[in-house]
Amino acid sequence: MFRGYSLRQKEVVNISTAERLGFIRDVEINENSGSVEAIIVPRRNSFFGRFFSFGDIIIPWSAIEVVGEDLVLVRLFDADFEKLS
Repeated sequence: MFRGYSLRQKEVVNISTAERLGFIRDVEINENSGSVEAIIVPRRNSFFGRFFSFGDIIIPWSAIEVVGEDLVLVRLFDADFEKLS
């Protein structure tokens, strides 16, 4: 068991592409059940990544393979990314 705020300290890695996606910014919670529906990672470009965000990556909880001490491993393919404007 872990607390929701502890997720914000973890880096997300897509094991399908070995790409580091960034650190969790927020979580989506189901109001009725209280369960986590998704994690949200800011989408950044490589050059201005520290300064500008270009939407968010919404990662459904079902795509999470492992929540480790320092990392969250997810299995995503390009079609799985949902971009918010």
